[in-house]
Amino acid sequence: MIDLIILYQWELFIVAEILSVVALLLFGAVRYFMGKRRFSLLFLFMFLLLLALEAVMAIFIYNETGEISTFLIVITVFVIYACTFGIGDFKKLDRWMRLKIGKWRGVELLSEKEIYIMNRQKDPRYIAKKYRYSSIAHLLVFATVQAGFWMYGTAGAGEIMAFITDLSWIGTEDIAETPYANETMYRISMTWGIVFIIDFIWSWSYTIFPASEKG
Repeated sequence: MIDLIILYQWELFIVAEILSVVALLLFGAVRYFMGKRRFSLLFLFMFLLLLALEAVMAIFIYNETGEISTFLIVITVFVIYACTFGIGDFKKLDRWMRLKIGKWRGVELLSEKEIYIMNRQKDPRYIAKKYRYSSIAHLLVFATVQAGFWMYGTAGAGEIMAFITDLSWIGTEDIAETPYANETMYRISMTWGIVFIIDFIWSWSYTIFPASEKG
């Protein structure tokens, strides 16, 4: 059983993600098309249960293998997203679904407060503020994860400072010249670093060049 879980870890993860999407779709359909709010909570609970199972599976595999693999990192990113930005994105999706379904059914499914929130999210000043906060949060998460990677892959503070003061190792093909323990961590960090830089610049562009000025 243990060997099967390790062997088919990616397949199990993909199935869990597909079931999670189905659970969210059923949550919206049952809650707003059928009007059964309490019953819809079952599908929301199913989504949370699948997320918890993914986290447990990642911890289980780590305990068995003792290594930080690509799978473990991917699961960690998914769980962190679901527990942070995912909550806000879910609420946004929930309001959007009620807006569309309400128009289709000819009923108002949004409260005045929710309508106010949706209108506020179109305000350039609010958008700029939101992206500033999200970029800072992304920075903190990125820095925290990188600190963990470096602590795992180096011998101590002295070696870490050497890598910080000399960044010539960036882009090298020799993992031994980097502060990362293995190639997986290095490749993911380099890719994430590029995404982070693009996201940071894009997020602050809403402050430097407000949406109303972008046309």
